[in-house]
Amino acid sequence: MKILSTFLAGLLFGTGLILSGMANPAKVQNFLDLFGTWDPSLAFVMSGAIMVAMPGFWFTRKLPKPLFNDAFQLPTRTDFDPKLIAGAATFGIGWGLGGFCPGPALTALPFANTSTLLFVPAMLVGMMIAKFTSAPVLRNRAA
Repeated sequence: MKILSTFLAGLLFGTGLILSGMANPAKVQNFLDLFGTWDPSLAFVMSGAIMVAMPGFWFTRKLPKPLFNDAFQLPTRTDFDPKLIAGAATFGIGWGLGGFCPGPALTALPFANTSTLLFVPAMLVGMMIAKFTSAPVLRNRAA
């Protein structure tokens, strides 16, 4: 049941990304271009996502445990460190330049657009670099 619910959640999420235009890098870049060809339609997508997520997070905090797992996997850190700031800045720059973030990029992969076929491997290489450069830091923290 856990695998089925995960699959259905991913299918719903991917469908929402395609229908909202988030899988179209030009639409995302136009949303970020405030002083050029600004397209405010993705603000409605964000507003809708917030309206769905806020009650969902509130309801989740009231449950003793998830339906299909033993415990919730919620973050415990509340501080801002340089790695978080650098990661957020890198993500934002990549999102603005490429017009993709990871979810929409993977959702757009079956369309086989040249920009997607270039972005996804570059994203995967970046994820591997981040994994291998942060692994010593994580091991030191655990010790």
